[in-house]
Amino acid sequence: MAGRFPQRPTRTTVRGGDVVVPGGVPRQGAVAGKQRMWVPEGALDLGLVLGPLRRGPGDPTFRAMPDGSVWRASRTPAGAGTLRVALRGGVVDAEAWGPGAEWLLDQLPTMLGASDEPEVFVPRHRVVAMTWRRRPGLRLTRTGLVLESLIPSVLEQKVTADEAYRAWRLLVRKFGEPAPGPAPGRMCVMPGAREWALIPSWEWHRAGVDNKRASTILRAVRVAGRLEEAVGMSPVDARARLELVPGIGPWTSAETVQRSHGAADAVTVGDLHLPGIVGFALAGDRDADDSVMLSLLEPYEGQRHRAARLILLSGRVPARRVPRMPRGDIGKL
Repeated sequence: MAGRFPQRPTRTTVRGGDVVVPGGVPRQGAVAGKQRMWVPEGALDLGLVLGPLRRGPGDPTFRAMPDGSVWRASRTPAGAGTLRVALRGGVVDAEAWGPGAEWLLDQLPTMLGASDEPEVFVPRHRVVAMTWRRRPGLRLTRTGLVLESLIPSVLEQKVTADEAYRAWRLLVRKFGEPAPGPAPGRMCVMPGAREWALIPSWEWHRAGVDNKRASTILRAVRVAGRLEEAVGMSPVDARARLELVPGIGPWTSAETVQRSHGAADAVTVGDLHLPGIVGFALAGDRDADDSVMLSLLEPYEGQRHRAARLILLSGRVPARRVPRMPRGDIGKL
């Protein structure tokens, strides 16, 4: 799994990398849920497709199990739901529990990249072409859920990955609800819009979330219905709607639609490390800024996010030159 720097996985790793999903026989839950089998067209790598949905190794809404299955707990339009997905012999075996079970199973092919079009991608650089050939199972997920990608993206604004992951983990476990069905221990469904709005100010502080990020989330959940409507829009229009909320800018909107819409062209700008990684991989320029990155990605117009993910997966990243950003914890103040 390729990250910003080879020494340690980071938030960029999750955004562009994948989750290791060991092979094996998928676990069968003790409580039977609704089931669905689906045969994808072409190669499919569960870790690559679903990896960007995991917010850190301790994400209470995501679990990759040793038996080869991936578990997700989601808040769907129909209610809370738990989904278990496994791939056996080219066939996807899915089982879901809770009020949102049917919704999750209906969305299963889309979530696993059925609406993605990887075949239209044409690599223009050697490093991209090599990674593209090594990772034929890469597809872009489309969850059809805006808030579940937007809120953790806001938490990741201008802080270290560890701080953002900790905040997400603490808030979801404290104010969410246990995942339906026989989910692995301590899995939770994230809070609904009303529950997010009712979180006391001191709980945000204890989780290490400053007032700016907390206020952005509170403004977003007040118009949650309007934001979820963006699923039916094009990625460009969806981003424009998201950015109407103060505190949500191009970085956050891109991170959101990459997951909610499977937006192949929503390249992330405003990131601290991504321009340098892309510049180094494609032109040997570790000091590239957003304008240079966008110029280098011009040949991939329409597929720039996919190209950036392949670059992150290539492992071609510049060596670290400065100390790692110190982790802060305002909860101790």
